[in-house]
Amino acid sequence: MSSGPGADSAPAPNTHDDARTTSLKPKGGTFSSLKVRNYRLFATGQVVSNTGTWMQRIAQDWLVLSLTGSSAAVGITTALQFLPMLLFGLYGGVIADRYPKRRLLLITQLAMGLTGLALAVLTLSGHVQVWHVYLTAFALGLVTVVDNPVRQAFVVEMVGPADLRNAVSLNSANFQSARLVGPAIAGVLITAVGSGWAFLLNGLSYAAPLAGLLMMRTSELHKVDQAPRGKGQLREGLRYVAGRPDLIWPIVLVGFIGTFGFNFPIWLTAFVNDVFHAGAGTYGLLNTLMAAGSLIGALLAARRGTSRLRLLVGAAALFGLLEITAALAPTFWVFAALLVPIGMFGLTINVTANSSVQLATDQAMRGRVMSLFMMVFMGGTPLGAPLVGWVTDVYGARVGFLAGGVVSLLAASAIGFTLARVGGLRLRVDLRRGHRRVEFVPRESARGSAGESATQREELAATA
Repeated sequence: MSSGPGADSAPAPNTHDDARTTSLKPKGGTFSSLKVRNYRLFATGQVVSNTGTWMQRIAQDWLVLSLTGSSAAVGITTALQFLPMLLFGLYGGVIADRYPKRRLLLITQLAMGLTGLALAVLTLSGHVQVWHVYLTAFALGLVTVVDNPVRQAFVVEMVGPADLRNAVSLNSANFQSARLVGPAIAGVLITAVGSGWAFLLNGLSYAAPLAGLLMMRTSELHKVDQAPRGKGQLREGLRYVAGRPDLIWPIVLVGFIGTFGFNFPIWLTAFVNDVFHAGAGTYGLLNTLMAAGSLIGALLAARRGTSRLRLLVGAAALFGLLEITAALAPTFWVFAALLVPIGMFGLTINVTANSSVQLATDQAMRGRVMSLFMMVFMGGTPLGAPLVGWVTDVYGARVGFLAGGVVSLLAASAIGFTLARVGGLRLRVDLRRGHRRVEFVPRESARGSAGESATQREELAATA
């Protein structure tokens, strides 16, 4: 969850949106999206900058802990980085729907690089104070408000709807691959020469995505209609989501998980410092192990052809159980080993929710929907991180981690029970001329009316 995890209008999807129809027919292969030149350029640039992002993330957490000795201070830093998403997230979605996404990404990636360079100058000059880190984290969060929904919505312009789910999964695999390398490099740099060099390398790493964006062939991008300027676009987006249970449930679930279950910078620094009495190298190792599990989860998601609500709920429940188990782990190596499946199921939650929301959303509304998704997923951190940090400081690392797991498990259980009680949802695909609709409907409705042909009934997808 570095700097870089919307809404719509009307209860039913627009019938002219082809994206959700063709998305059910992926081209096949775990790496099918990489056949697209523009996406290859994008992915190459991202893996470089993501490595730098993870280096800065580890160095930032450790620097704050070194300056203050407080897990709550680490939580405040994390909260400040995600506070702008909570306050202004929906406006980022409006911007994403209104302006060319490639041009916006050039601006946001440059701004992110400059924040890394600014923190590097402060740290290497020996003048860094904790409020500098707070300010930099908040500035990075402001840029993320625009960058996140734009980057999420830009994927379909690069690969088209048929490969959207695969590309979303590969984006996560890309991010987690960098997470395998970044923390290890950061641990070595912090131990050898200090945090400042990690910040410097992160700032310079943004040259790679900028180059990739500039080298793209704009003629090969899939055309997506941009929303015109107008009043009430935020309300329109919220009304859209309010009438769509297939969007509401994933967003609600990731809101609980993101707010209370993904506070790993707080828990891992506390476990390393207070429970295992180790240093920055061990902190980097634990992040690398979690990244290994996340990478496995991302690659499995890339091979998966569907995004089902029951998969999302099941992964969330297992994620909560694993966090509870890890909180009670008797030894370091048991704790470390459990981080691998925690990473795998955490990534499964993210990819499944992300792709299901995108595929169920009209293209003209996708930026606003994804901004709401990211606002709930990441914007809950300013609320959860200080609370979790306080619990961790007062009651210890084990109680803090345990509390996050319990909330995640209860949220998954409650949503799963609600879906089971109402009979769940099914995904209905209508490919008749003039219809071409993909939508979630109650299970009873999905059985089809008497007028539907047997072929149309066979097109009902697996249980959501």
